[in-house]
Amino acid sequence: MDRQGGSQQANTNRSVDNLAFDRSGDANGGPTTDDEDRRNSEIRVTLQDASGGTTTFTARTNSLPGLNATGNAKPNKENYDGTQMDGEAKMTKVPITESTLGLVKDPDSKEPDDGRQTWGKKIDFLLSVIGFAVDLGNIWRFPYICYKNGGGAFLIPYCIMAIFGGVPLFFLELSLGQYHRSGAISLWSKICPIFKGIGYALCVIDMYLAFYYNTVIAWAVYYLFSSFTTNLPWTSCGNEWNTPNCTEINSINNTLGNETLGNLPAAEFFERKVLQAHLAHGIDDVGQIRWQLAVCLMAVFVVVYFSLWKGIKGSGKVVWVTATAPYVILSILLIRGATLPGSTEGILYYITPRWEPLLDTGVWIDAAVQIFFSLGPGFGVILALSSYNKFHNNCYRDAIVTSGINCLTSFMSGFVIFSVLGFMAYKQNADVSSVATDGPGLVFVVYPEAIAQMPGATFWAIIFFFMVITLGLDSTFGGLEAIITAFCDEFPKTIGKNREIFVGVLICLCYLGALSTTTYGGQFIIHFLTEMGSGVSLLVIVFLEAVVISWIYGADRFSEEVKLMLGVKPGIFWRICWRFISPTFILFIIIMTIITWKPLEFQNYKYPTWSIGIGWMVALSSIILIPVYGVYRIIITPGTLKERFVIAMRPETDAPWRGREQYAMNSYL
Repeated sequence: MDRQGGSQQANTNRSVDNLAFDRSGDANGGPTTDDEDRRNSEIRVTLQDASGGTTTFTARTNSLPGLNATGNAKPNKENYDGTQMDGEAKMTKVPITESTLGLVKDPDSKEPDDGRQTWGKKIDFLLSVIGFAVDLGNIWRFPYICYKNGGGAFLIPYCIMAIFGGVPLFFLELSLGQYHRSGAISLWSKICPIFKGIGYALCVIDMYLAFYYNTVIAWAVYYLFSSFTTNLPWTSCGNEWNTPNCTEINSINNTLGNETLGNLPAAEFFERKVLQAHLAHGIDDVGQIRWQLAVCLMAVFVVVYFSLWKGIKGSGKVVWVTATAPYVILSILLIRGATLPGSTEGILYYITPRWEPLLDTGVWIDAAVQIFFSLGPGFGVILALSSYNKFHNNCYRDAIVTSGINCLTSFMSGFVIFSVLGFMAYKQNADVSSVATDGPGLVFVVYPEAIAQMPGATFWAIIFFFMVITLGLDSTFGGLEAIITAFCDEFPKTIGKNREIFVGVLICLCYLGALSTTTYGGQFIIHFLTEMGSGVSLLVIVFLEAVVISWIYGADRFSEEVKLMLGVKPGIFWRICWRFISPTFILFIIIMTIITWKPLEFQNYKYPTWSIGIGWMVALSSIILIPVYGVYRIIITPGTLKERFVIAMRPETDAPWRGREQYAMNSYL
């Protein structure tokens, strides 16, 4: 290689098996002899793995273990077994890697090729991660809990929980997926095989999520098609689905509240026309399937199938629309909202700090829960998406950028929502708190009612519900990709080679599982699955994941792997977070969730005891896979019981980048 100062290619190049050393010479191409020159000489080391990829590193001779200040080889039992012979070392079977030599990656290095797909462009990956993390919760949950928990003051606990809990876990999963290039199941063979059940458990939770989340998107599809009309159907009373109690907003004066909101045209359109929820009486009497919603749900899954069936090459292009459109539309809605009368009061209500709520433990719980479920560690999605990255991709920068965009989007959406809520309150000379709500009621009742009062309501309705659809689709892509990648990697010869068929079967199963949520009482089932299918069980699984990686696999070992990818070892802040703060962060949420748990309710409906019992069975159906697989692993492992435990705790296979154990040479240099 060229030496500092313009030296030419060295005349010494020795190769032993798949390890090549290239020692730089002097300015004339000859070997260096002066001690100072030897100290400044450099060595090029090319490591070749089993898949044929090569990575080249450079180091100064005096920085290599086993070399003295003048560049002569000296024995070092930690690196090789050698004996001194006339100033040279005779060595045998030397395991040399970039980590033991402390080398720096050459920018011309070739990425190893293990046949796995990689993202066509870096932006495809970033948009996919951002699209998954930024979902409907950023629109319908964050603004409400922000205003409820102290307005602008809520940003203090929110940022603290993000910095010490959410972002470290996000960075952890990005790094794990990128280094091991595996989905959520096979990844554990390379970390701690006895806990492979964690991967299967995550897939079960993702299935539950697919059963109800896509139905919400189907509601938005129904609204979108209903918006292609001159007069929006939820603008006025007098329709066949309206009740005698229906009250148009223009006839309300200072009486706007929860009861009045339920009688608005938009509320009755949602409850009695879209869902026909008045025909259901509870989870034990959900009624028949709404065929219109079933068709909309099918349309959603058809789009999802053709976006995922070919892998990231297809979904990476779709997210250019689904991940960017929400930001364009949010910006348009923000500008429109800011021009509405009363918007200033609404925004001030949203951001004005109130410090007293910060003394309430519930505020900190809300902050922790919001950042955790917003960034989405633990669903297996971050692992899957990052597993298609190139080995030396800067996943640290990706973690900071994507999590920062996620948090800023949540904050920005609050301005969009509360500017319109201020407009509604202004129309009725009422307080903003009387119209503020969260969840589906915000997206499908309050905001549509406000849109109906605007000039050009049809246009605003169309772009708003298109935004809701794209926000939902991105999260669906991520959740199902986590399942697909996990099983394709775990069973490469069967499922992996027939991805299109597997995706089709998975989509059909998800559709059949989701049909129950399109019934008249679909809301009862959706709330049931939300609370019991992916609540405490997900938190327990992520807690185990953080503990196993930090304490069994080892935070230091993991940090060294990050160093191989980035060239820099994660700082002490990240290692402390992985070992102590992040697991404590999750444990805190689990404990407070259990302490504050109440019997399941939805609006004024209390779920029967038998349904709550089934709910706990649903919650345990994912967690139980962890000990079940652990027992199975112990049974199939040969040896005594102690030996079986020891073997089951050790990595079963190396990451594809580790096929680099080298063997020594008689001499080099």
